[in-house]
Amino acid sequence: MTLSQVSTPLTRDQAYMLVDAVAAREDLAVTASAYEDQDTGEWFFEATCSEAPDIAEFEAVAREILGGEVSFAVEAIDPTINWVAKSLEGLHPVVAGGFVVHGSHDPGPFASGLTAIEIDAAQAFGTGHHETTAGCLEGIDRALKRQRFHAMLDVGTGTGVLAIALAKRLRLPVLASDIDPIAVKTTIENARNNGVGRYIIGIEATGLEHRVIQNGAPYDLIVANILAAPLAALAPAMKRVAGRGAVIILSGILNHQAARVIAAYGRQGIVLRQRIEKKEWSTLMLEKL
Repeated sequence: MTLSQVSTPLTRDQAYMLVDAVAAREDLAVTASAYEDQDTGEWFFEATCSEAPDIAEFEAVAREILGGEVSFAVEAIDPTINWVAKSLEGLHPVVAGGFVVHGSHDPGPFASGLTAIEIDAAQAFGTGHHETTAGCLEGIDRALKRQRFHAMLDVGTGTGVLAIALAKRLRLPVLASDIDPIAVKTTIENARNNGVGRYIIGIEATGLEHRVIQNGAPYDLIVANILAAPLAALAPAMKRVAGRGAVIILSGILNHQAARVIAAYGRQGIVLRQRIEKKEWSTLMLEKL
């Protein structure tokens, strides 16, 4: 196997955003990570490719996610180096809302009282490092402090981190859906690795019309970390599958997009209760009246 390393200097936030975007593309890289140079304090995005990297595709993803042109450096990797371990060196545990999300390379120990979730990079979206995932975990923590839920749905599950968070805290079934079959497979594997495999039901589904989703309704807690436009479009379907008083946690929303999503759900009788802002991203906690 001929390995290549693709890298570029970015801000910390940009590096983590690009990591999640590249990790969601199975065809681009074997691993993707963000790390800080301990000598200079500069942050870098780095990806490992098993074949000659498609730099044009890396640049296209960077334009879409970061909104500008990014130049990447490419170099061959010494086959004697443990490149998986090296790619994970900069991926540190993240604490959010009483949870700590960490990779298998950094198993702790962690502070008492934290619920540990092991999620490795280079899988589907959601390592906990992005503000959208962290905002959802904080929202889940707030919701669980107020009430106990029994019928839970994670829409656009990615790595399954949110479903796993719920299953670890409640030890009850969570239905996790995603349009991407790789994400569903990843979620099931991660659930097993976290000791909650028997609680996570992973299904491939577009939207909320899948038979399994319909049969599980009404839900008293729904989480969805996707993007603003599809979230707004899902509002009527969310109303149909959510029970009265249900908590709905939405993320993947830029701050300036929040008003549009809030309005779309307001028209369905689903109102905003709390808003969590992390840098340019908003997580919305809503309630169905």
